[in-house]
Amino acid sequence: MTASTQNPISNKIDFALIIGVNNANPNGDPLNGNRPRTDFAGNGEITDVCLKRKIRDRLQESDEDIFVQSDEKKIDDYKSLKDRAEGILGKDVLNAKKTHRDEAIKQACDQWFDVRAFGQVFAFGKTTGADGVSIPIRGPVTIQSAFSLEPVDITSTQITKSVNSETPKKEGAIMSADRMGMKHRVDEGIYVTYGAITPQLAERTGFSDSDAEKIKQILPKLFEGDASSARPEGSMQVKKVIWWEHNSKSGQYSSAKVHRSLKELIEKRMQEQKENGQIADGSFDEDALKSALEGLEPEIIEGF
Repeated sequence: MTASTQNPISNKIDFALIIGVNNANPNGDPLNGNRPRTDFAGNGEITDVCLKRKIRDRLQESDEDIFVQSDEKKIDDYKSLKDRAEGILGKDVLNAKKTHRDEAIKQACDQWFDVRAFGQVFAFGKTTGADGVSIPIRGPVTIQSAFSLEPVDITSTQITKSVNSETPKKEGAIMSADRMGMKHRVDEGIYVTYGAITPQLAERTGFSDSDAEKIKQILPKLFEGDASSARPEGSMQVKKVIWWEHNSKSGQYSSAKVHRSLKELIEKRMQEQKENGQIADGSFDEDALKSALEGLEPEIIEGF
């Protein structure tokens, strides 16, 4: 259902995801040999870009129209974002004068779920002269990078392929240089990420209560259908989704305070587990969370 047929959300929403990783590479760094991303303290990281990619993929599998489609899941014949924008919106829309930019934004948001959720910059039209301007769209849905609760142990394994990818350059050589490789994995880790949906920006894109409900429905199964050699089926799981819906546009509390209410309870449970010689599992006192902020009780959803 397009944004034009529904009213934008009227209440602010905050959310959090607790993610379990077991012998998988949750987000490889191409500038570091595709090793799992870590920060300077050694904590694992899954970037916000990676998380939004998975949200887009799950939405697309639910028959939502997605603008930023990955090549492996592409369902049309367009070879680039520019081709898709021009093919569906039309060159006239993208090259519209600044005074007609609102109409271009409306068409893009009505057409694509991810545009009205995350926003998008359309810079495919003319960039000089009176006609054609860059069209920036700010989306109401934001999500932070996920970080592990503790430093992660990374195991690196050298692998060999059973066949050559290319013919060996030296005569008589049996193996080409590309037969050897490395695979990396996080042995075990609990990652947490936080996000929010802002009604003020939803008014601009038309992001509706129905759209928010779809986001809530796909978050618990974020890694279903996402298996690969680096992330075998079952090696990554959303353990819990925590969903706070405020009673007003501006929210009863700031997102920082809402997110901190969960962080403090997770850290408290971590400390108890350390004292008992247990491994942090991302659990927390659910009853304490529900009563942590007066008048704002979260919905706690079990992962798939």
